[in-house]
Amino acid sequence: MSNPRPVLIVGYSSMLVAEFDRFLPENGVVVLEEPDPVRKRGARAMTDGAAVCRELIETEFLLPGGADKFFLEHQDLDPVAVVPGHDYAVPAAARIAERYGVPGASLGAAEVLRDKHLLRTVAAAAGIGNPASRPVSSAEEVAAFQREVAGPIIIKPANRQASIGTLAVTDPATIPQAWEQCLDHEEESCLPDRTPELRMLVEQFVTGDEYSVEMLYSHGDRSFANVTAKVLHPGPRPVELGHLVPAPVSPELTALLVSETERLLAAIGFGTGLVHCEWIVQDGKPYLVECAGRQPGDFILELVQTAYRFDLFRAYADLMSGRRPECPQSAELGAATWHGTATPGEVISVDGVEDARALPGVQTCDVGVQVGKTVHPLRSSWDRTAVVTASGETALAAHATAKRAIELIRVETKQV
Repeated sequence: MSNPRPVLIVGYSSMLVAEFDRFLPENGVVVLEEPDPVRKRGARAMTDGAAVCRELIETEFLLPGGADKFFLEHQDLDPVAVVPGHDYAVPAAARIAERYGVPGASLGAAEVLRDKHLLRTVAAAAGIGNPASRPVSSAEEVAAFQREVAGPIIIKPANRQASIGTLAVTDPATIPQAWEQCLDHEEESCLPDRTPELRMLVEQFVTGDEYSVEMLYSHGDRSFANVTAKVLHPGPRPVELGHLVPAPVSPELTALLVSETERLLAAIGFGTGLVHCEWIVQDGKPYLVECAGRQPGDFILELVQTAYRFDLFRAYADLMSGRRPECPQSAELGAATWHGTATPGEVISVDGVEDARALPGVQTCDVGVQVGKTVHPLRSSWDRTAVVTASGETALAAHATAKRAIELIRVETKQV
């Protein structure tokens, strides 16, 4: 049997492999990943067990010139589409797509998306709302910025993901301690052991309701757009605890967030892809948080597929293969996620999971900890303990179900 032209996933994503396995032919996917993340994430076992996966290629594609080196060594691969599997792979995926002559974000746009400072610079030049922001390399520079804005600030990496190293600061006296906390990162499994240089930002803290826009877009042509409402954990760490799809807001605000996302993509010269763009709305004005040139995490795409009743992954594959997918313009149901947390310490028991799964409307119910494992203080998305997704007649109804299910899951810990 001859192999089909594959979809090339740049950067291992278990979600993309599993979803593409539903509808792509056998051997229809090739995965490209760095050797260290393959080992740290157990990627080979997953790809070896998926009929859709023809090959997992290990190469240092994140190095300068790595994407071009891969293309020159695999010119006969002839992919039908190239998609990024995670944040760090977005520029390499864009460059590889350019070299094979298939749709992609464009390298220039991808590099802007992967650097929050560059994104602020370009977005501000386009007249898009941004908080005051500045690159910093010390606690003293953070303190100087705080004195200028005379209010709360947020310290964050310019080139990391999943809220890693992000901390809000309201008391100037705590800036030295906050700076050290932001530099203390847990191991990032998507990165090679030769971790890239960390670049930090300090920004004015904008308060308001938070949203994201998920969009299929190609050179100014929008195939699909959804607005998701986000709920954050209270406190200085902006870790996401819940999502509601579609966001229960006015049609006017939905249209504004979609149009601002389109303006941003046009400003950075984005080509073709799926984006996840985050906003804070203060007094009716959207302020850009960040924009990712890849699929969202936190089960958001599951919520979108449930609410809109269509196969977004198939539509994504069609778009990246040069076709315009048929997509719904409005949701038929509501869907939501809610995440669980627990007191830091060693896990001594996990109960209530089956009760949570049995609630009407619950779809996914996953617990990420087990007895004997350690629950860490909530610093990033990786420190949450459980997740539930649910559907309902409205997003608010689904949200209530997901929260109720999480309340049934009891993770007991002891201090170590």
